[in-house]
This record gives sequence, structure tokens and C-alpha cells, in this order.
Amino acid sequence: MSDLTLNDDMRSPAAPSLRQYRELLSHYLKPQIAWVIFMAVVLLAGISLKLINPQVLRYFLDTAQAGGAPRSLYIAAALFLTFAILQEGLSLVTHYTAAQVGWTSTNRLRADLALHILRLDMPFHKSRTPGELIDRADGDVTQLSNFLSIFTVNVLGNGLLVLGILVLLFRENTWVGLGMVAYTLLTLLVLRSIQKLAVPRWAAERQSSAMLYGYIEERISGAEEIRAAGAESYVMRRLYEYMRDFTRKTRSAVVVSSLTYNLTNLVYVLGYAAGLAIGVFLYVRGEASLGTAYLITYYVGMLSDPLQSIRGQAEDLQQAAANIQRIDELFKLQPQVGDPLPMGITQQKTLPDGPLRVRFQDVSFRYDDNNDSKGSLREDNHSDHGNALSEVSFEIQPGRVLGILGRTGSGKSTLTRLLFRLYDPDAGSIQLADVDIRELRLDDLRQHVAMVTQDVQLFQATVRDNLTFFNRTIQDEQLEHALRQLRLWEWAQSLPNGLDTPLAGGQSLSAGESQLLAFARVFLKNPGLVILDEASSRLDPATETLMERAVDRLFTERTGVVIAHRLKTVQRADDILILENGCMVEYGPRLALADDVTSRFHHLLQTGLEEALA
Repeated sequence: MSDLTLNDDMRSPAAPSLRQYRELLSHYLKPQIAWVIFMAVVLLAGISLKLINPQVLRYFLDTAQAGGAPRSLYIAAALFLTFAILQEGLSLVTHYTAAQVGWTSTNRLRADLALHILRLDMPFHKSRTPGELIDRADGDVTQLSNFLSIFTVNVLGNGLLVLGILVLLFRENTWVGLGMVAYTLLTLLVLRSIQKLAVPRWAAERQSSAMLYGYIEERISGAEEIRAAGAESYVMRRLYEYMRDFTRKTRSAVVVSSLTYNLTNLVYVLGYAAGLAIGVFLYVRGEASLGTAYLITYYVGMLSDPLQSIRGQAEDLQQAAANIQRIDELFKLQPQVGDPLPMGITQQKTLPDGPLRVRFQDVSFRYDDNNDSKGSLREDNHSDHGNALSEVSFEIQPGRVLGILGRTGSGKSTLTRLLFRLYDPDAGSIQLADVDIRELRLDDLRQHVAMVTQDVQLFQATVRDNLTFFNRTIQDEQLEHALRQLRLWEWAQSLPNGLDTPLAGGQSLSAGESQLLAFARVFLKNPGLVILDEASSRLDPATETLMERAVDRLFTERTGVVIAHRLKTVQRADDILILENGCMVEYGPRLALADDVTSRFHHLLQTGLEEALA
């Protein structure tokens, strides 16, 4: 229950400032300014018809009471119907335009937020479940669709409609006008008061929703292990706790927002009753015709629609404020690992093509609260105060392969994460081709460094798209060349539809076939440094033989790093590095270490690598 307790104790966020509202609207509505203007014009036209039609009704009633010509009555009736039909048509156009503007805006915001999340540091992702992030990147944004489309225009339009009704009521009778002004101000005051109560409750509801969906996503992805362990009852108990928390916070937010509806209706009933009484009073005293009395009552009734709409917009604003606050909090998070400060074109450092020299110089790093809030999720399972790497120094010459050995938690995977700049070292430096990797753009670094792990991420797409990461500029000829170079073309052709064979999230391929596909991805990327992290630990012997040939081709004219627990995997390595508790205990040429009876590597060869490192 610790996560739920933490959620309960969360500080309620303050309502966003006017600047935040303005910046959000300006950024995402500016590209659609033509649509917004069109929507505003259509909405104003509809408002004009709403104000005119009651005048037609008054004319109809007064003419009928005075015994006017039937032709005049027919014309008035026809005008009323025409205006009513036009009004409904304009309403349809307004809603269509609002949907167009809203979804275009939210799609842009959703894409910006998703890209921002992807660029955040690994500690951020390790401290949050994918389901929570999906809910924040999609659920929060979806609830902003109305705010980013018709909200401003609707509030402005309904405000003008209220103003127009009040002006016309003043025109008919000053006391009626004053009474309805008081009613309108009281209603808006109530809306403002309720909003202050509702915003923090909607923020808590959205956070609870994210936690619930994050928990569901995490448990569904681990369904096989949960059933095998017989943990269904525990999972369901925790699910009930999350659902209870979500229900409680949703109920609180809905109840407070419902006060807006109830109080607005109460004030409206009182105002309508007063307006109706005044209209009857004026008619009985002969100070207003039947049409005028009806007009006053009609306009008072019309006040309900824009005020109810403003009430609905106030509810949307309550939820939007909570969502804007949560989205703004995400955008304020900035990655600690990023591109270097811009320099001149001639000063921008890049990596050369071909095999890269790798140099670690006195590199130390540890996971703590600043860079990893969930140590249990990482491979290097050190305490928060222990070093994952401590003063590690070594060098890999271009074209050579380094084999890294060590027990689980010795720092092997941490070393590769530092190479990719998923983290930056606390001390020391890492160089590729004599360039400190912190001086390189991340795109350039990761274009020249590639890694294959035992867990390959596959997408629900064709083999071709999984190979190219949906890059349409890569031709089939390039794919065939790469696969033939790795001796994988026959394997690709053996699939039911060749490169067009659809994959369902990795379920269509075995672990070995997934590894082979990952190798082809790396070959297409053509990096200068290739890292294999336990890449063959789950393969059957036949597939491993095929992969071994692919690895030989992949390491040709490239620098390589091989992380392994198995003896056979490091036999191709030129050099060996052994880590223990984040420290280097041995480093040198593989053959020299194998022949040195005093070396740790020689001992591992004699006792059996798997048993010694277990």
C-alpha cells in the first residue's frame, strides 16, 4: 500500500496560471487559426439568430392579438422556422469544426508529450510503469480536446449571448434587466467558487487513474508468471485497492463538480421565476403587450442555455486545469543526459565511420535517488549507496572485441548503459574515437553504437518494418544485401510471406529468430561499435550456430563488446575484462590470460565459467 499512501499524501497542485492557459492555447491553436476564426464566425452567426428569433415570436403574438393580416403571420412563422433551421445547421458546422480543431490540436500535443517522455532519463522510466505513462500521455491529453477546440470560442460566444440578452431585457424593462444582471453575476460567482474546490480533486483523480492503468498494464504483461506462481489472488487484492482509491477520488471530484450543476439550476429557477413574475406583472398592469411579456419570459429562459453551457465549460476547465497542471509537470522535467551546448559547425564533434576506439578512464558511477529511484528494476542490484562501477579504466583498440565477465550485479550492463549515455558517469570520462561522448549529439552517438540483448523489442508490423524501424527510405535491395551478408536471407524467405510476414508483438517468432532479426537491424545501421549483452543465452544449439556465423560477420571491421556468462560466447573475444562488485579485477588479451596460470580467467576456464560465476 506504500504507493497508494504516497498518492494520497500528494500535494494538490495549484490551478494553472493564465500564462499557462495562454501559452497552451497559443502554441496549439496558432497553426489552425483559420479554422478557429471560421468557427468563431459561425458561432457568432448562430448567436445572432438566437437573439433575433424571439423578436419574430413577439411580432407574431402581437400581430395575432391585434387581429393582423394572415399573410403577416405566415411570413413571421416562415422566418421563425427558417432561422431555427439555420441555427441548427450552424450548430452542426460549429461542432464539426470544433472536432477538427480539437483532435488536430490534441494529436500534436500528444505527439509532443510522447516524444518528451521518450527523451527523459532512464530513472524517470524506471520509477513509472508504462501504463501510467500511457494514461498521462493519452488520457490527460484526450480530456483537453474540448479545451483546445471550442472552449475559448464557446465561452466568448456564450458570454456575448448573455450580454446580448441582458441588453435586450434592459431595452424592454430596466427592472427586469437589473434583476437578470444580479442573477447572472450570482451564477458566475458560484461557478468560480466551485472551480477552486474541484481542480485539486480532478488532479488527484487523474493521478489515481494513471496508477490504476499502470498496475493493470504491468500485471497483464506478466500474466504467464503470475499464473505460474499462483499469485492471482494477490494481484486481484491489489487491483481492488487501486480501484477503491480511484473510485473514492472520482466520486469526490464528481460530487464537487455536481455542486456546480445543482447550484446553477437553483439560481436559474429563482431567476426564471422572478422574470416570469415581472412579465406577468407588467402585462396585467398594461405596461407590456402579450408579445412583450412573452419576449421577457423567453429571454429569461434563454439565459439558461448560455449559463448552463458556461457551467459545462467550467467543469471542463476544472478537469482541463488538472490535466494542464500534470502535463506541465511532465514538460518541466528535463533529461540530465542531453546534447552538448550548440557550437559552430566547424566545432561540432562527430564520430568517424568504421571501427571505433573505446576508452574508459577512471569511470565511477552509482545508482542513487538522483539517477534511479527503483534500484530493484535494474540488473546491477547494488544498494543505493554502493558503486555500480568504481574507477574502471580500459581501452579497446579499433576492430578488437572485448569480452566482459562477471556475476549478476557486477556492473556489466551498467557499463553498456554508460556507453549509450542512458546515464552519465559520476566521475571519469568515456571516449569513442578520442572524443568524450558527452561532447557528441545523442543521435550521432547512438547511430554509431548498437546493442543486441536477449530481449528483443518487436512491433506489431511486418518483418520489413521491424527491420527498418518503419524507415520507408530503406529499399528491399538493401534488406536483401544485409540479410545475405549475415546469411539470413534463406531464413527470411522461409517465413510465410517473406519480408511481408506480419509479427504480432514478437509472438510470431521464436527467441532465436527474434535475435536474428535484431542482428539484421544492427547490420542495416552499420555502427562502428557493436555490443552483445547475453544475446545467445536463450538460443537452441541449431539457432546458436546460425547466430554465431552472423556474429562473425557483424564483428568484421567493427569494434565489439560481448557480455556473457557462457564460456563459448567469449571465445571470439580478443581481450577479457572481469568485473566484481563494480571493480575491475582483471583485464588483458584473452590468449595471454588463458595461458597465465595465476589469472582469474585461467581459473574460470579450468573450473567452468558458468559454475564459477554462478
